[in-house]
Amino acid sequence: MSAGAWAAVIAAAAFVVLVAMLAIPLLKLGRALDEATLAIRKTHEGVTPLLTAVQGTLDGANAELEQVEQITRSVNTVTTNVATLASIVSSTLTGSVIKVAAFGYGVRRALQSRRDADAVREARRQRGRGSRGGSGGRGGWARRGIIRRGGAK
Repeated sequence: MSAGAWAAVIAAAAFVVLVAMLAIPLLKLGRALDEATLAIRKTHEGVTPLLTAVQGTLDGANAELEQVEQITRSVNTVTTNVATLASIVSSTLTGSVIKVAAFGYGVRRALQSRRDADAVREARRQRGRGSRGGSGGRGGWARRGIIRRGGAK
C-alpha cells in the first residue's frame, strides 16, 4: 500500500468517526421530535373535550345573560310605571291634602277668633260690672284683692 492509499483509509476512517459522532445527536433529535409530536397529539386530543366543555359553559352563560337582560328590561318598565303612578298619585293627593289642610287651618283660625271674641266680650262684661258694682267704689281689681285701699299689695 502506498502512502496515498493509507491517507485514503485514514480519511475514510475519520469520515466514519465523524458520521458516527454526528449520528448520535441526530438520533437524539429524532427522538425529541417524536416526543414533541406525541405531546402535541395528546394535547390536541385533550383540548377538544376541554373546548367542548368551555363552549357549553359559554352557551349557558349567554342564556343566563339573556334572562338577566329580559329581567332588566322588565325592571326598567316597572320602574317607569311606578314613577308615573307616583306622579299621578302625588298630583292627585297633593291638591286634596292641601285643600284639607287649608280647611283645617281655616276652622282652627275661626274657632280661635271666636274664642278670642268671647274672651274679649267676657272681659268687657267683667270690667263693666266692676266699675258699676256695689263694692263701695272699688273696681274689679280691688274686689279681687289685687289692689288694697291705701296701696298696692
